[in-house]
Amino acid sequence: MENSIKSHSIKKHIIFDLDGTLIDSAPSILESFVYAFSAFGITPCKAITPDVVGPPLMPTLASLAGTDNADLLQNLAAKFKAHYDSEGYKKATVYEGIQALIDQLKQTDLTLYIATNKRDFPTQKIMQYLDWAHYFKGIFALDSYTPPKASKPLMVAQILSDYQIDLAQAIYIGDRYEDGLAADHNQIPFAMVTWGYADKTVTELQPHWLICQHAKDLEQLLITE
Repeated sequence: MENSIKSHSIKKHIIFDLDGTLIDSAPSILESFVYAFSAFGITPCKAITPDVVGPPLMPTLASLAGTDNADLLQNLAAKFKAHYDSEGYKKATVYEGIQALIDQLKQTDLTLYIATNKRDFPTQKIMQYLDWAHYFKGIFALDSYTPPKASKPLMVAQILSDYQIDLAQAIYIGDRYEDGLAADHNQIPFAMVTWGYADKTVTELQPHWLICQHAKDLEQLLITE
């Protein structure tokens, strides 16, 4: 693992991103985007590829549609949700080594949370489908709050505040540059996993971020003394 973790103390509060970090939901998400655009006979202005997975739904639809027409975007969102929320979410798969990792974490005194850009409804359905809810003290999406949080940095900040988490005892783990910014915004360490959706170019990586190439790297970071 790049950026040695030997100088980093074990953190008690582990906040995970979901898509691209713990599960691969790209096939079902991309299928749902294709379904939504096909339903209206619209050709997306750019290819529907895994790099569109991760950001919130509405900005992604606007980017794919090449418009900010609110009515059209709402209609596309309705088709996407209908497809994804009924059966599509079941196509999510757990990344290699992750199930064993969270089983190990369950046996420790560490506390786990989810902070995802995915909507709350399918997030909760995935947690039930995988039988994962019992692993996490809190599972949060932007729309878990009223009004919805405007960004992931604000959501992470709310989790830290609500659970009165000492910043020195927290870490955020994700697969995208935006996840790292959310951690930096809240002054907590960040570990980027390389098996997710983001393009890990040199310009994206910050020197203080930890880079995990395998689930074993996360085990070393989170458990090994």
